[in-house]
Amino acid sequence: MNTRSIVKKAIPSNLFKDIEPYGHLAEAILYNTANGFPGRGLKVIGVTGTNGKTSTAFMIHKMLHEAGYKVGLMTTVAYGVGDNLKPQIHHMTSVPMPELMKRLKWMKQQKIEWLVLETTSHALAQNRVWGVPYSVAVMTNITHEHLDYHRTFERYRDAKRKLFRLADKNHKGLRAGVINADDPSSELFAGDISYPVTYGINKGDIRAKNIQLLPDSLNYEVKLGEELLHIKCNLPGSFNVYNSLAAVCVGKTLGLTGLQIEKGIAALESVEGRMTRINEGQDFSVIVDYAHTPDSFEKLFRDLRPVIKGKMIVMFGSPGRRDEEKRAVQGELAGKYADEVIITEEDDRDIDGQMILEQIAGGAQKAGKVLGKDLFLVHDRTEAIAFSINRAKSSNDTVLLLGKGHEKTIERANGENPWDEIGTAHQSLKEHLKQS
Repeated sequence: MNTRSIVKKAIPSNLFKDIEPYGHLAEAILYNTANGFPGRGLKVIGVTGTNGKTSTAFMIHKMLHEAGYKVGLMTTVAYGVGDNLKPQIHHMTSVPMPELMKRLKWMKQQKIEWLVLETTSHALAQNRVWGVPYSVAVMTNITHEHLDYHRTFERYRDAKRKLFRLADKNHKGLRAGVINADDPSSELFAGDISYPVTYGINKGDIRAKNIQLLPDSLNYEVKLGEELLHIKCNLPGSFNVYNSLAAVCVGKTLGLTGLQIEKGIAALESVEGRMTRINEGQDFSVIVDYAHTPDSFEKLFRDLRPVIKGKMIVMFGSPGRRDEEKRAVQGELAGKYADEVIITEEDDRDIDGQMILEQIAGGAQKAGKVLGKDLFLVHDRTEAIAFSINRAKSSNDTVLLLGKGHEKTIERANGENPWDEIGTAHQSLKEHLKQS
C-alpha cells in the first residue's frame, strides 16, 4: 500500500473539510513516517514573506555556495544543489507532500550542509512543512496578499509567524530569526524567536547606508561590528536592498566573513523572471518581472518612474479564484504611475476573464486612465505582449511585462497550458523588429 492510500485509509476524506489544517498535519505526519522522516539531520534556512522570498533565497544559496558549502535550494523558480538547479514546474512554491519527501530524500543523498527553503503562508497554515527542521527563519515583508484563503491580514501574518515558532522549537538548530525591522509586523516576529537579528534602512541591527540605485544593479554599505562591507547586488530596485540585507544577516548568523558575504551576494548575476531584461537589438527597454501584489507594484513603479525618461508601458493581469480585492488596487497603482496600461489574462482558471479585466480597469480609470487612449484590454496574453511592445515608440520607452515571470504554465478553464513569458517576449520583439 502506498503512502497516499495509507493517508486516505487513516483519515476519511469527509473529515478533512472539518479538521483542516489538522487533516494536513495528520497527512504530513503519515508521509514523514512512511518515508523515514527525510528532513532529519538537515539544516534548513526558511524564507517567508509577501515579496522577495525567491530573490532572497537565491542570494543566500549563492552566498553559501561561494563560501564553499554544499547547499540545496527549493524555491518558486528552481530547486537543486549547488549549480545543478532545475526549473520548478509546479505552479506553486511549496510542492505537494509526496514531491517534498522525494526532494528532501534526494538532497540528503547529496550530503548537503544547508537547505534554503522558500516557505509560503499556505504551507505553514496547512502544516505541510511539519517535519522540516528549520534552523534559521527569514522574514522579508508582510503586505496584502492571499486574503482569498486567509480571509484577514492578521491570519495571513500569523501563518507566516509559524515559521519562526517552528525554528524556535528546533533546539538542535540555531533558533535564529532574520527580520525586516522596517516592516510594521517586525516586533511580532522578533517575539517568536530566541535570537532575532533585524535589518533595514531606517531601523534594525544591520542597516544599509549610502545606497546607490542603478538601472541594472545597486550598491550600499553596511556595518557588521567594526567591519564596513561594500555590498554590490546585480538585482536592481530598492526592494533588493532589503532582500540582500536579509542575506547579509544570514551570513553573519552562520559565521561567514565579511569578504565571503560581499563576494557571495555579488556572485548572483540574475534570477529568472525577476527584473529580466529582454534584448533583441531594439532601442527601447523590455523587462519581465514576477511583481503581482500591490506592494510589489508600488515599490517597482516608485523605483522606475524617476529613471524612465520616455513612456512607462505596463502590462499585467490578475488570477482567477484568488484575492479579488487587489485587482482594482493594482489597476489604480498602474494608472497612477504608468503612461499606458495594458490589462491581460493571468491564470483566469475557470473565472470569466473579461470580468477580471474590467475589475482591474476600474482601478486604472479611477487613477485617470481612459479606455482606448492610455488603457487597453487585450485578453490573450500573447497578443497583449505584442501589443505592449508595439506601443513603444521611443528609445527612452520601457515596457514592463508583469505577473508571470518565471512560470512555465498559464491556467485557463481547460487546465494548465505551457507558457514562457520570457520566450514569448523575445519572439514578439523579433516580429516587431521585422515590421519596423
